[in-house]
Amino acid sequence: MYNYFFKYLILLICILLLFSSTAGSQPDFELYPHVYKSRPDLPSPYITSDGRELITIKTLQGFLLVPVTQENGEIYSCMYYLSGKGKQLYVGNRDFLSLGKSGLHSDAELDKKIYITGRKIELINYLARPGGFSRSGFIGGNENIISVLKNDNRIVKLLGLKHNDLAKPLFHVWNSILGKYLSKRSVNNAIIFYNDHKIVINAEAGKGYQESIFHDEVEGKWNIHIKKELKESELKILNKIFPLLSKEKMSKFITRLTGIQISEMNPFYIMRYGFYEGHTDFRADPVAITLIFGLRSLKDIINILGKDLYKIMCPE
Repeated sequence: MYNYFFKYLILLICILLLFSSTAGSQPDFELYPHVYKSRPDLPSPYITSDGRELITIKTLQGFLLVPVTQENGEIYSCMYYLSGKGKQLYVGNRDFLSLGKSGLHSDAELDKKIYITGRKIELINYLARPGGFSRSGFIGGNENIISVLKNDNRIVKLLGLKHNDLAKPLFHVWNSILGKYLSKRSVNNAIIFYNDHKIVINAEAGKGYQESIFHDEVEGKWNIHIKKELKESELKILNKIFPLLSKEKMSKFITRLTGIQISEMNPFYIMRYGFYEGHTDFRADPVAITLIFGLRSLKDIINILGKDLYKIMCPE
């Protein structure tokens, strides 16, 4: 009887050891510079057991698995040629307590703002408008920083997301460029896989650099175009919901839904301040980010925003 007991006990121990050794296991994979001939059988993005964030990229050579973890790193500075990641997890919670706690702004808190990062709102508006710190501006000529923050915060909240949710995929794109997984100075039609979406990246570094409108260390010199093609089923949804749009208006609508032009400043601005820029050339529209990176489906976005979606994307 005792012999049977010990046999079953040993068998049970072996089963438990086997289970514990496989429970925390993850697929075998090789990171860049290894090149796969076909797409690796991993989700993209993918989080490893030690917390690294990976995405899959398709290049002329083949498929790459690259680490693009959003994290606080060494200093990034265009002026001083420093290529660290910068403070990618930093949230401006000294200025925005609600943003730091919940990932979203409080309208009541925004209404009371006099300063952001030590700069007066009036000065930030002046610097942000076209012809201030940049020719195209960070907000439109008739916009102000508080109204832009409030309007985009409302959209993000309606979508059931937080500002850090939208900053992350942009950091992933930027970190793939920063890590030189795509190219050293320019990127031509590189494909990033993200939540089962194929996203095309074109990017080029400028000769100069752009200073931030906020009193911070954020800088930029890259011009990054991010775009995805709508599926046939998505086109059918748009044509069904917006049947009266002319071909010209529908084309403009789709362009704004499926493409953004940003710099490396945008993910920092979104993460720190919930700022997507106003209606300018470098607006990182929250609805477009949501659709491009598969954070919500087009059907879900329309269910949430309804026919207001067209007015949100094409306000003029």
